[in-house]
Amino acid sequence: MINDTLDQRTRTAKQTDFARPLDDVLEQHIQKTTEALLAQQRPDGHWVFELEADATIPAEYVLLRHYLGEPVDAALEAKIAVYLRRIQGDHGGWPLFRDGDVDISATVKAYFALKMIGDSIEADHMRRAREAVRARGGAERANVFTRIMLALFGFIPWRAVPVVPVEVMLLPKWFPFHLDKISYWSRTVIVPLLVLTAKKPLARNAKGVRIDELFLAPPQTVGLAPKAPQQKASWYWFFRGVDNVLRATEPHFPRSTRQRAIDAAVAWVSERLNGEDGLGAIFPAMANSVMMFAVLGYPDDHPLRAIARKSVEKLLVVHEDEAYCQPCVSPIWDTGLTCHALLESGGERAVAQVQRGLDWLLPKQVLDVRGDWIARRPDIRPGGWAFQYANPHYPDVDDTAVVAMAMDRVQGLTGGDGFRDSLARAREWILGMQSENGAWGAFDADNEYHYLNNIPFADHGALLDPPTEDVTARCLSMLAQFGETTANSAAVARGVDYLRRTQLGEGSWYGRWGMNYIYGTWSVLCALNMVGVDYGAPEMRRAVDWLVAVQNDDGGWGEDGASYKLDYRGYERAPSTASQTAWAVLGLMAAGEVDHAAVARGITYLADTQDADGFWNEPRYTATGFPRVFYLRYHGYAKFFPLWAMARYRNLKRGNTRAVAYGM
Repeated sequence: MINDTLDQRTRTAKQTDFARPLDDVLEQHIQKTTEALLAQQRPDGHWVFELEADATIPAEYVLLRHYLGEPVDAALEAKIAVYLRRIQGDHGGWPLFRDGDVDISATVKAYFALKMIGDSIEADHMRRAREAVRARGGAERANVFTRIMLALFGFIPWRAVPVVPVEVMLLPKWFPFHLDKISYWSRTVIVPLLVLTAKKPLARNAKGVRIDELFLAPPQTVGLAPKAPQQKASWYWFFRGVDNVLRATEPHFPRSTRQRAIDAAVAWVSERLNGEDGLGAIFPAMANSVMMFAVLGYPDDHPLRAIARKSVEKLLVVHEDEAYCQPCVSPIWDTGLTCHALLESGGERAVAQVQRGLDWLLPKQVLDVRGDWIARRPDIRPGGWAFQYANPHYPDVDDTAVVAMAMDRVQGLTGGDGFRDSLARAREWILGMQSENGAWGAFDADNEYHYLNNIPFADHGALLDPPTEDVTARCLSMLAQFGETTANSAAVARGVDYLRRTQLGEGSWYGRWGMNYIYGTWSVLCALNMVGVDYGAPEMRRAVDWLVAVQNDDGGWGEDGASYKLDYRGYERAPSTASQTAWAVLGLMAAGEVDHAAVARGITYLADTQDADGFWNEPRYTATGFPRVFYLRYHGYAKFFPLWAMARYRNLKRGNTRAVAYGM
């Protein structure tokens, strides 16, 4: 019904009315999703949805248990096996995102986990996986982190792993490599790993499972991996020479210095262990911390090892028929974005429940921990929110802006000021975290030591946390929603200049944390609208033209992980998704195009694809952990973003206005 109604009104490029029949039908869709979202609110007021990565995390969870020699949980492993088999690609391997190419490292880990669980190597899915790996150069082509896993299980020699001695814990801050110079996720993963590579333990592997059949050459002959495609040859070979020197001299490092470095690593991890939420609140770091305590002889019941191990277990998602392990959890992000969507939907009940969600968020603000970000900004007071339930050393700039905008919007609706002090601290911290180039990174300021991505250890190319367009846009949206403009705020002016410089020739902006140019373009258009850039400005018109040009024939928008490839030469079509369609529609409306036919077609797509439960089925991945390395499927994205887009469309049409009054 809504399809016919909307199609009738999209035969011309512009629409001038919003007829009551359309209003009624669209309202039904909006209310269905609103009720469904409200029903998923937790008793204490927050929302949290599943966060899914690729096969590597559940596979690593299985392998961690067997590395430690823990009792086999056959029922759990059987469910994880069902999950791993289900997400195997038609090509036989495991991709990093739905319908993606074979990823050798993910496939090696998934195959190993399934074999450890008990799958026969003669089973069809195992045979196809084996052939996929061998056809692409064998397990010896796996990345550094997979190589470390293979070395821990004794399959390949440690000479196949780049040397990063634990003594880096003792280096002065001015040294070219220092923990302060790499990203938060790199720090938390690497520090416990330094102890493991120093001690070189051997997995217990009680079943004695091996995966020699995945190698083309005898595993013990494997050497260092070649240069990664994104690495520059001159830098890479320089660091390869450094690796050779370290490899020759490391055995002669003084034992006392090594022990002092190990003690420093343990102290560093222990300070940031973060209780049951775990080191860095991300699975790889949490798993590494458990293995670190194990190799140092901490018994199972030692408080540090026990709580580190418990943190890993809290990431499990166990359903009736299958199970997997999440890379982390996203309650702050999910709650903040859900609040925005419900505020757009409106109504007394929705606003009241949003208030409960924001009241839950209020004490989560980090006000008393000077986290790792102080390395570059020592004089700034803390004031941000993390991404997870608790991660005080690593508040997230993006989350902070999203939460602050929701709080500010509620105060405007209710006339209250209960969030005033919290918003002031958030603004202070966000302003302090601006980088020298006018932009913002996710967790650190000025984290741009790009030469470090060329060290052999950094073949993933994600060692750093440089400023990005999408995070910058969110910060500008927040500041502008608070009343700051290019005229009265130097920080806003510098941020807008950065966004103008980074717009691509085709009209889009890069999306670091969402997939990809659709996400980046939506984010930036929201910011430009909020800071007062004219709808007719060239950057706005180019962005609108690009979004309209990449709309799919079905009225939706889609983009996948292939858009991050190094030789990107323009948008490549992908199947439509609900969340990406919502971003595109929200972006167009932020640019003043509520009456554009493309917007109505996008709303039609969302209405037509809504399921009976009020949500959308979105199996495709639409978010990014690390470009080309690690992608994410937020199960909440197909719940709150489509509601947000449909409700905003309704509100603008009802109000007979083109102007979006909020930063998101």
